Amino acid sequence: MLQQALDASDIIGRWEYDVPNDRVYADALVALVFNINPAETEAGTSLGTFLAGVHPEDRERFIREIKLSTETGLCCAFEYRVCSADGVVRWVLDRGRIALDEAGRPQRGSGVLIDITQSRLGDHARGTDASCQAQHPLERAAEHCLAAREAIHEYPEPLLHRMSDMLLLEVGRALSKLTDERRRGAMN
Repeated sequence: MLQQALDASDIIGRWEYDVPNDRVYADALVALVFNINPAETEAGTSLGTFLAGVHPEDRERFIREIKLSTETGLCCAFEYRVCSADGVVRWVLDRGRIALDEAGRPQRGSGVLIDITQSRLGDHARGTDASCQAQHPLERAAEHCLAAREAIHEYPEPLLHRMSDMLLLEVGRALSKLTDERRRGAMN
Protein backbone atom coordinates (compact mmCIF):
# COMPACT_ATOMS: atom_id res chain seq x y z
CA MET A 1 0.00 0.00 0.00
CA LEU A 2 2.89 2.39 0.80
CA GLN A 3 4.41 1.70 -2.62
CA GLN A 4 1.08 2.42 -4.36
CA ALA A 5 0.76 5.73 -2.56
CA LEU A 6 4.32 6.71 -3.49
CA ASP A 7 3.81 5.63 -7.11
CA ALA A 8 0.83 7.98 -7.36
CA SER A 9 3.12 10.99 -6.90
CA ASP A 10 6.80 11.74 -6.45
CA ILE A 11 5.91 14.05 -3.58
CA ILE A 12 5.85 12.16 -0.30
CA GLY A 13 4.68 15.09 1.80
CA ARG A 14 5.48 18.04 4.02
CA TRP A 15 7.28 18.39 7.32
CA GLU A 16 7.50 21.15 9.91
CA TYR A 17 10.08 21.42 12.66
CA ASP A 18 9.60 23.32 15.93
CA VAL A 19 13.32 23.62 16.70
CA PRO A 20 13.27 24.97 20.29
CA ASN A 21 10.90 22.19 21.38
CA ASP A 22 12.48 19.51 19.11
CA ARG A 23 9.10 18.55 17.62
CA VAL A 24 8.75 17.43 14.01
CA TYR A 25 5.27 17.30 12.48
CA ALA A 26 4.80 15.48 9.20
CA ASP A 27 2.27 13.97 6.81
CA ALA A 28 1.35 10.29 7.17
CA LEU A 29 3.38 9.22 4.12
CA VAL A 30 6.46 11.00 5.47
CA ALA A 31 6.02 9.10 8.73
CA LEU A 32 5.75 5.74 6.95
CA VAL A 33 8.79 6.44 4.79
CA PHE A 34 10.79 6.96 8.01
CA ASN A 35 9.15 3.87 9.59
CA ILE A 36 7.29 5.98 12.18
CA ASN A 37 3.69 5.63 13.29
CA PRO A 38 1.76 8.48 11.57
CA ALA A 39 0.02 9.31 14.86
CA GLU A 40 3.44 10.19 16.32
CA THR A 41 4.23 12.69 13.56
CA GLU A 42 0.76 14.19 13.73
CA ALA A 43 1.28 14.88 17.44
CA GLY A 44 4.92 15.86 16.91
CA THR A 45 7.97 13.73 17.60
CA SER A 46 11.68 14.37 18.08
CA LEU A 47 14.16 14.80 15.26
CA GLY A 48 15.95 11.78 16.75
CA THR A 49 12.94 9.62 15.91
CA PHE A 50 13.31 10.65 12.25
CA LEU A 51 17.06 10.12 12.40
CA ALA A 52 16.46 6.49 13.35
CA GLY A 53 14.71 6.01 9.98
CA VAL A 54 17.62 7.42 7.98
CA HIS A 55 19.92 4.82 6.45
CA PRO A 56 22.91 4.33 8.81
CA GLU A 57 25.42 5.37 6.12
CA ASP A 58 23.59 8.68 5.57
CA ARG A 59 22.91 9.69 9.18
CA GLU A 60 26.07 11.76 9.70
CA ARG A 61 25.39 13.79 6.54
CA PHE A 62 21.71 14.20 7.55
CA ILE A 63 22.78 15.64 10.92
CA ARG A 64 25.36 17.88 9.26
CA GLU A 65 22.82 19.32 6.79
CA ILE A 66 20.20 19.99 9.48
CA LYS A 67 22.84 21.60 11.71
CA LEU A 68 24.01 23.85 8.86
CA SER A 69 20.44 24.97 8.14
CA THR A 70 19.71 25.68 11.82
CA GLU A 71 22.88 27.76 12.08
CA THR A 72 22.50 29.74 8.85
CA GLY A 73 18.78 29.88 8.09
CA LEU A 74 19.63 28.96 4.49
CA CYS A 75 17.64 26.39 2.60
CA CYS A 76 18.87 22.86 2.68
CA ALA A 77 18.42 20.44 -0.17
CA PHE A 78 20.01 17.05 -0.01
CA GLU A 79 19.48 13.43 -0.93
CA TYR A 80 19.63 10.50 1.45
CA ARG A 81 18.25 7.02 1.99
CA VAL A 82 15.50 6.02 4.40
CA CYS A 83 14.41 2.62 5.70
CA SER A 84 10.63 2.57 5.16
CA ALA A 85 7.90 0.82 7.11
CA ASP A 86 7.53 -1.72 4.28
CA GLY A 87 11.22 -2.68 4.55
CA VAL A 88 12.24 -0.92 1.33
CA VAL A 89 15.25 1.39 1.24
CA ARG A 90 14.23 4.55 -0.61
CA TRP A 91 16.10 7.61 -1.81
CA VAL A 92 14.51 10.95 -0.94
CA LEU A 93 15.20 14.56 -1.80
CA ASP A 94 14.60 16.71 1.26
CA ARG A 95 14.22 20.44 0.64
CA GLY A 96 13.48 22.83 3.45
CA ARG A 97 14.46 25.84 5.44
CA ILE A 98 14.84 26.72 9.11
CA ALA A 99 13.77 30.26 10.06
CA LEU A 100 15.90 32.12 12.58
CA ASP A 101 14.64 34.72 15.04
CA GLU A 102 16.10 38.25 15.24
CA ALA A 103 18.85 36.96 17.55
CA GLY A 104 19.84 34.27 15.01
CA ARG A 105 18.37 31.35 16.96
CA PRO A 106 16.60 28.60 14.97
CA GLN A 107 12.83 28.66 15.45
CA ARG A 108 10.69 26.86 12.86
CA GLY A 109 11.41 24.92 9.74
CA SER A 110 9.32 23.56 6.93
CA GLY A 111 9.92 21.64 3.77
CA VAL A 112 8.95 18.86 1.40
CA LEU A 113 10.15 15.33 0.89
CA ILE A 114 10.30 13.92 -2.65
CA ASP A 115 10.79 10.25 -3.56
CA ILE A 116 13.68 9.99 -6.04
CA THR A 117 14.22 6.24 -5.74
CA GLN A 118 13.41 5.51 -9.38
CA SER A 119 15.82 8.14 -10.65
CA ARG A 120 18.58 6.80 -8.37
CA LEU A 121 18.31 3.23 -9.65
CA GLY A 122 21.58 2.41 -11.34
CA ASP A 123 23.09 5.71 -10.19
CA HIS A 124 26.28 5.00 -8.29
CA ALA A 125 27.04 8.61 -7.47
CA ARG A 126 27.11 8.94 -3.70
CA GLY A 127 27.05 11.92 -1.41
CA THR A 128 25.51 14.23 -3.99
CA ASP A 129 24.19 17.30 -2.20
CA ALA A 130 22.15 19.90 -4.00
CA SER A 131 23.51 23.36 -3.41
CA CYS A 132 21.48 26.10 -1.80
CA GLN A 133 23.13 28.45 -4.26
CA ALA A 134 20.06 27.94 -6.45
CA GLN A 135 20.88 28.38 -10.13
CA HIS A 136 17.67 27.17 -11.71
CA PRO A 137 14.52 29.30 -11.41
CA LEU A 138 12.62 26.36 -9.87
CA GLU A 139 15.22 26.05 -7.13
CA ARG A 140 14.91 29.75 -6.35
CA ALA A 141 11.10 29.45 -6.48
CA ALA A 142 11.14 26.56 -4.01
CA GLU A 143 13.11 28.63 -1.53
CA HIS A 144 10.71 31.56 -1.92
CA CYS A 145 7.67 29.26 -1.63
CA LEU A 146 8.99 27.89 1.66
CA ALA A 147 9.44 31.43 3.00
CA ALA A 148 6.01 32.51 1.73
CA ARG A 149 4.34 29.43 3.23
CA GLU A 150 5.92 30.19 6.58
CA ALA A 151 4.64 33.78 6.51
CA ILE A 152 1.17 32.80 5.27
CA HIS A 153 0.78 30.24 8.06
CA GLU A 154 1.19 33.05 10.59
CA TYR A 155 -2.10 34.47 9.29
CA PRO A 156 -5.25 32.57 10.36
CA GLU A 157 -6.73 31.93 6.92
CA PRO A 158 -7.20 28.21 6.09
CA LEU A 159 -7.74 28.81 2.36
CA LEU A 160 -4.42 30.63 2.06
CA HIS A 161 -2.75 27.84 4.06
CA ARG A 162 -4.05 25.21 1.62
CA MET A 163 -3.12 27.29 -1.41
CA SER A 164 0.45 27.85 -0.20
CA ASP A 165 0.76 24.12 0.53
CA MET A 166 -0.52 23.27 -2.96
CA LEU A 167 1.94 25.68 -4.57
CA LEU A 168 4.82 24.21 -2.60
CA LEU A 169 3.83 20.67 -3.62
CA GLU A 170 3.58 21.62 -7.31
CA VAL A 171 6.98 23.32 -7.23
CA GLY A 172 8.30 20.17 -5.53
CA ARG A 173 6.92 18.02 -8.34
CA ALA A 174 8.57 20.24 -10.94
CA LEU A 175 11.85 20.07 -8.99
CA SER A 176 11.62 16.29 -8.96
CA LYS A 177 11.31 16.27 -12.77
CA LEU A 178 14.23 18.69 -13.03
CA THR A 179 16.35 16.42 -10.82
CA ASP A 180 15.51 13.46 -13.07
CA GLU A 181 16.41 15.42 -16.20
CA ARG A 182 19.73 16.54 -14.72
CA ARG A 183 20.57 12.99 -13.68
CA ARG A 184 19.72 11.60 -17.12
CA GLY A 185 21.82 14.34 -18.72
CA ALA A 186 24.78 13.50 -16.47
CA MET A 187 24.52 9.83 -17.41
CA ASN A 188 24.79 10.57 -21.16
